[in-house]
Amino acid sequence: MLLTKHNIQSFDEWKSLVEQEGGVALIDKDVDWTSFDVVAKLRSLAKIKKVGHAGTLDPLATGLLILCFGKATKSIETYQAQEKRYTALIRLGATTKTDDAEFDEENICSVDHISISEIENAVIRFKGEISQIPPMFSAKKVNGRRLYELARKNIEIELKPSIVNIYDINILSVNLPYVELDIRCSKGTYIRSLARDIGNKLSVGAYLKSLRRTAIGTFNSDDAFKIQELVEFLTVNNNS
Repeated sequence: MLLTKHNIQSFDEWKSLVEQEGGVALIDKDVDWTSFDVVAKLRSLAKIKKVGHAGTLDPLATGLLILCFGKATKSIETYQAQEKRYTALIRLGATTKTDDAEFDEENICSVDHISISEIENAVIRFKGEISQIPPMFSAKKVNGRRLYELARKNIEIELKPSIVNIYDINILSVNLPYVELDIRCSKGTYIRSLARDIGNKLSVGAYLKSLRRTAIGTFNSDDAFKIQELVEFLTVNNNS
C-alpha cells in the first residue's frame, strides 16, 4: 500500500498492511533534514524497524523522498534506478566549496555581460549522456569512505568521472545572477555538479542555490506529505 498526503487518514490501515506485506510512503522532505533524519523519524512514528529510502537528498534540498517499509525494502533499488526530476536554482558568478549554498560564496564576479542566448547555449550542451565529476562534499563512497568525510579533513583525492544522462533540461527563468532549470536525469546525477559545470562553461563559475526533487519515475512530490502533517494527524488521532 502507498501512503500519500491524499490517504494519510488511512495511516492505521497502511501500517497494518506494512506489517504483513510491506509498504511505501511518499515524503516531501523539508530543508535541513537529512534523508537519514526522515528515515529515523518515520521509523519512530510508524514503530516499524525496517525502513529505507530510495535516493538520498542533500540536507539543503527539498522534495520527494520515497521510503520503503518492511518487505518493500527489497524494492529500494528498483525505485532508485528510476529517472529523477528536479527544479534547480543556479547562482551564476560565484562558487562555493560544496557547490551549493552550505558554504560562503567565493570567486565572485560580474555576470552582466552574459546574454540569455549564451546561457541557453551553455545549458543545452549538457543534454544527453555526459561525463560528470561528483562534488567532493557528497555522500559518494570512494575506497569505503564518504567523500564529505575526506573533504572535511582537507584530504584531496583524484575523483573519477561518472557517466550520467540528462534526459531533458529546460530553462524556467533567467533573473541574473540566477537561472532556474527543470531537469530530468538518470540515477547518480549530481545537480550540484551540473550547476558547477554550467558556470564553468560560461567562464563565470556557479553553484546550486536551491534544489527541489519533483518526481521519481511516476511518483510526484505533489502527492507527498510533510512529516509535520503526519505528526499532527497522529497527535489528533491519538488524543481523540
